[in-house]
Amino acid sequence: MNKKAINPGTVFNSLQYGFSQAMVVRGGVRALLSGQVGVDAQERTVSGGLAEQTAASLDNIERVLAAMDADLGHVVMLRLYITKAARHDQDVIAEALRQRFPVAPPPSSWIIVSGLSLPEWLIEIEAEAMLPEESTLV
Repeated sequence: MNKKAINPGTVFNSLQYGFSQAMVVRGGVRALLSGQVGVDAQERTVSGGLAEQTAASLDNIERVLAAMDADLGHVVMLRLYITKAARHDQDVIAEALRQRFPVAPPPSSWIIVSGLSLPEWLIEIEAEAMLPEESTLV
């Protein structure tokens, strides 16, 4: 798989928020991950606020990817569903993305929603990844 982040100077600087404007991907097998929220393996919501739930969501994405012999470097798109209650604290999301994707971050969409499945959840993150063509999963 070969991927390249695209960030033209003719649009706003999305890198400051932890994502690229586009990504070109060649080769590989597309993997779609369910939305991940800030819960542990026993389905307990992590304590803290948006920063902790964002970190736990990304941790869960990493765990799902690891089950496919992949990692965050294989992610080519993110969709973030952020509750209205958390909409004014989005700097912590950008910081988490910059930390997890320091080079060629994937494009993303940030969608404000009225709520998620449980009222204490503040963010849900979906990911798309491209696995190597030789992946044994398909």
